Amino acid sequence: LNIFMLTTALTLFTTGYTPLAHSADNKPVNIAVYRGEAGCEGCSEMVVKSLVNTGLKLAISYIGENEKLKLNRQNLKKFDLYIQPGGGQDIPAAYDAIGDKGADAIREFVRSGKGYLGLCMGAYLADKDWIGLINAPLDSEAGRPGAEANDEGDYTLSVKWGGKEESFYYQDGPYLSNSTKSPGYTPIAYYLNGDVAMAVYTYGKGKVVLTGPHPEADESWIDASKPGYIPAESKMTRLFKYLDPKKDKTPAP
Repeated sequence: LNIFMLTTALTLFTTGYTPLAHSADNKPVNIAVYRGEAGCEGCSEMVVKSLVNTGLKLAISYIGENEKLKLNRQNLKKFDLYIQPGGGQDIPAAYDAIGDKGADAIREFVRSGKGYLGLCMGAYLADKDWIGLINAPLDSEAGRPGAEANDEGDYTLSVKWGGKEESFYYQDGPYLSNSTKSPGYTPIAYYLNGDVAMAVYTYGKGKVVLTGPHPEADESWIDASKPGYIPAESKMTRLFKYLDPKKDKTPAP
């Protein structure tokens, strides 16, 4: 993805956020953020808020079964990146909301050279049993040996990313250690017990980034008083470097 910095007033509209102007040679990254029954209340909006606050040159639209833009092949063609946000506890119901046609559209979109960012439920939906962007099933980190999270409740836990411990909001997200045989598998960050918390993959010509914890979460979700707090916009900016399908090599974590 070609990402450019833009200094602008941060204005969020219900239908999405678009930079005020851009030239033909300086286009924004076009991002589709899913909003619908596969997500949870406020989850899609939290993603968009974190993206707007990055200051990157982005054009963001909501897409989903209840939006003006429906999730289908034709509508996805205009985008560079698709983001599947967090959701509830019912993965089959979340998949049903997207539907087989939506899943087909996502696979074709990524296979053609575009990007997929799956956050918590969005990561679960990407596994081999559902959308099928990776070759492994995913299970929850909660209750794993040495895990900070013991149940399906809300946690602010520590994740090792780039050699530093950072605090993340977490609510029953997956660990990715068992997906090593998926194409392009490269860990990005780790839970403190050593399980993989975020990873990048390839699918066809495209890139897939999955994360168990929530990098998009702001202070209304995360306990910002805990050590290692990094603003959501900083985390999201760093994730973008893993989503460039034009790069043959994944950046070092």
